[in-house]
Amino acid sequence: MAEENKPGPVAEAPASSGKNPLLMLLMIVNILAMGTVAFFQWKFMELEAKRPDLTQLLKEKDAPTEASPDAQGEQKTTEVVKKENLLSLDSFTVNLAQGEGPRRYVRLDAVLKMSDDAKAPEFEARKPQIRDTIISILNTKRADDLLKKEGKSFLKEEIKNAINSFLVDGRVEDIYYISFQIN
Repeated sequence: MAEENKPGPVAEAPASSGKNPLLMLLMIVNILAMGTVAFFQWKFMELEAKRPDLTQLLKEKDAPTEASPDAQGEQKTTEVVKKENLLSLDSFTVNLAQGEGPRRYVRLDAVLKMSDDAKAPEFEARKPQIRDTIISILNTKRADDLLKKEGKSFLKEEIKNAINSFLVDGRVEDIYYISFQIN
């Protein structure tokens, strides 16, 4: 009887082999995601290999090209600007007219394109007057007026007309903005 009361060998639960279906699913999804990333990386590298080099593009641009018969009939008009006709103005930092909100100012670098009959000594002598005129015009503008493309174009015309009103020899034909920043 004593043997009957003795506990016998305990039946153990079947040993799990460590295979969790959720873990297995996550590993498969991870492998697929890595494969997809590798595929797209490979395709991108193929496209980059086919892309021409910048130095190659510059050489092609500088090389003379033969125009096709269709292109010979078309004439592209390009404006030739002589360096002698350009008058570079120093940088401007000007307060704008007070509108609603905080005080605003504009930083402007501009180059004036002068007519062919313009004389450089007159423009050098009138440079302070030209700068004063531009500053006076900018002081009357609000930031909202200058933020639009039409506002910048109107400003060019206004400056051009104001400068041309006091020039004796030559005139301003155009104004080029080198930088235009409103803060």
